[in-house]
Amino acid sequence: MRRREFLKTSAIAGAALTLNFEGLQAALSSNTMAVETAPEMVAVMGGEPEALLDKALEALGGIGNYIKKGQKVVIKPNIGWDRTPELAGNTNPVLIKALVKKCLEAGASKVTVFDHTCDEWRKCYTSSGIEAAVKEAGGIMAPGNEERYYKEVPLPDGVKLKSTKIHEALLEADAWINVPILKNHGGAKLSSAMKNYMGIVWDRRFFHQNDLQQCIADICTWPKKPVLNIVDAYRMMHQNGPQGKSAADVATLKSIIVSPNIVAVDTAALGMFNQVKKLDMDAVGHITKGEELKLGTTNLEKVNIKRIRL
Repeated sequence: MRRREFLKTSAIAGAALTLNFEGLQAALSSNTMAVETAPEMVAVMGGEPEALLDKALEALGGIGNYIKKGQKVVIKPNIGWDRTPELAGNTNPVLIKALVKKCLEAGASKVTVFDHTCDEWRKCYTSSGIEAAVKEAGGIMAPGNEERYYKEVPLPDGVKLKSTKIHEALLEADAWINVPILKNHGGAKLSSAMKNYMGIVWDRRFFHQNDLQQCIADICTWPKKPVLNIVDAYRMMHQNGPQGKSAADVATLKSIIVSPNIVAVDTAALGMFNQVKKLDMDAVGHITKGEELKLGTTNLEKVNIKRIRL
């Protein structure tokens, strides 16, 4: 990275961190519980990926609430682009490594990680740092580059998307965890938990040709829901997504948002994104369309949220 780019990026990141925690407090609503109850969502800010994950899972009662002994687990990050971690095109490899370890410590019999990449899959797996991180943690990387890995499944609750081919690793899994990176996206406008589903299917062209926002909501109606959605906002690409062009596109927020409620977590993620670059909910149609399909709520006043600052 050139020194000029580094300094510019540092300035953007500094501004984002100054605004972000207070802004996210408002974005996640001011609801408080008179009686301490288990949160439905946890937002953690100001730490390194392992610490962010540790605190989030601790607040949710531990990974054992979601992953059971003997289960075959799939972790689905965003590994779509031939980009290094600093450019924030893919999920943070340090976070994925920590999560693989957590699942294995909980007794998972196997932890598989994959994505249907946009760039050449071997380069994506390598440049992202995710393949090395997964293997170091004891997990397995699965390819997603050939149609033979995908099987047709019905989506009876879909509006535009009535069926699609989903990767066999997910079909065979006992539990899966959705781990997107939060970033700008030219087509969907925001890429987060719901958008990350596009990496589990074979034919993404249908999405782009038949109302992208609706199809993103439709794929999320697949009955096998992730046990957790973990939105990686350690680094956030705030412009020129989904690939990014340079370090100037990235703000370092050192944050994570975790919830089983995919619509709520994406609503919160949009609130975080808006601390750096304004984006109207109307532009991110798949979130409200997901609510219409009863996949979760956009009303964060109804969600018990725990906020932690490290």
